[in-house]
Amino acid sequence: MTIEAYIEEQDEAVRPRLQAVYEAIHAAIPDAEERISWGMPTFWKGRNIIHFAAARNHIGLYPGPEAIEAFRKRLAGLRTSKGAIQFPHNKELPLDLIAEIACWSYEQNRK
Repeated sequence: MTIEAYIEEQDEAVRPRLQAVYEAIHAAIPDAEERISWGMPTFWKGRNIIHFAAARNHIGLYPGPEAIEAFRKRLAGLRTSKGAIQFPHNKELPLDLIAEIACWSYEQNRK
């Protein structure tokens, strides 16, 4: 399965949001390989860098615990867990922040 196929399988109302997240991450880290891992769209470069996925009430972004800690202040007001961020469907997506997190995660992968 491709990321495009994953997006097409999701609820019609969520597809544009997923597409926007995909485009933000792809633009931020264009040389990362795209794949489905753990059932989620994934950007990979030697290892998983960042995932995203649709949920009933939000889009989940999974950059890992180090990214959550590094962006803690900017994620205030969003629900987070050890390695995940939830972007509720009823709020605008912070696409610039998502791109920054993707870049940060990619750079950390290179160390």
